[in-house]
Amino acid sequence: MPAIKETKHQMVQFVFPEHANTQGTLYGGRLMDWIMLAGTINTSRVAKGITVLGATDSIDFLNPVKVGEIVVLDSWIEHIGSSSLEVGVTVHAENPESGERKLATFSHMAFIAVDRDGKPRELNEKIIPADDREMSLYTAAQSRKESRLSQVAKRGDQAKNTIDETEIVRKHLETTRVVLPEDSFYGNFMSVGKLMLSVDETAAILAMRFVKGVIVTGSLDNLYFYSPIKVGDIIIFKAGITYVGNTSLEVGIKVLAENIMTGEQRHTCTAFLSFVHLNDDGAPKATPEFAPETPEEKRLWKKAEARRAERNQRVKRIRETDLYL
Repeated sequence: MPAIKETKHQMVQFVFPEHANTQGTLYGGRLMDWIMLAGTINTSRVAKGITVLGATDSIDFLNPVKVGEIVVLDSWIEHIGSSSLEVGVTVHAENPESGERKLATFSHMAFIAVDRDGKPRELNEKIIPADDREMSLYTAAQSRKESRLSQVAKRGDQAKNTIDETEIVRKHLETTRVVLPEDSFYGNFMSVGKLMLSVDETAAILAMRFVKGVIVTGSLDNLYFYSPIKVGDIIIFKAGITYVGNTSLEVGIKVLAENIMTGEQRHTCTAFLSFVHLNDDGAPKATPEFAPETPEEKRLWKKAEARRAERNQRVKRIRETDLYL
């Protein structure tokens, strides 16, 4: 039975221009892909088999990562359930010339061990905390797992919920793409990291069109996955602007997977991403004025304000607290 420190794994990536946005900093969707890949590698090793991402806690981008810097992703397993694994991941950006490191982001994720058919399989391995620090991480992970149970219980119903709330929002966008074999990570299931690349890209396009300028991803709020996407499926991304602040805005995006043979659609996830509007020097810039008008826009706006307040508190806590090994 391993201690948490015995499950620690490190993944290192160099940031090339192909990974960057127009500001020369790491594209948010690419970093999400790497975070989820790091978690998948670690959990697959510990679970001795295939794992899939079931949920991710909020991801906040604290500092920009520049082209030419090294990204260091440290991950570890904090709790193992009957078939689930709770994972912590920290991301640091390292300047290769000075060796200076800065915290880029931190996240918790929940993975599910599955068989070749995608069904959950039982895990025999368990985490045994080695000291008080590890016990604290273990207890917090167990609490997160229990708090997700209500969402897990609704997974079947949510998978059938294909109603799009963004269609009646004035600023919205819909895009589609087909899932190719290159998008899979095992069998015919799509890699969640690659899905998040497309989610971030679609949301960013809508945000850029609205501000008519440069934006960067600021955060991704808690995310639950309700149904898998398979090779050959068509993915439909339905995005709408849910909130606009002084220099930032939030985009909600619903992801549907469609079986091209039957026409059946499934709700895969709904994500909320925040973006920051930047000027030519990379400093925050005022966004165009926008206020909710319809009852539906006002309802979504109110929920977005609550997420924004929670996000500000979360970022403050991460900066001030030792949340990782």
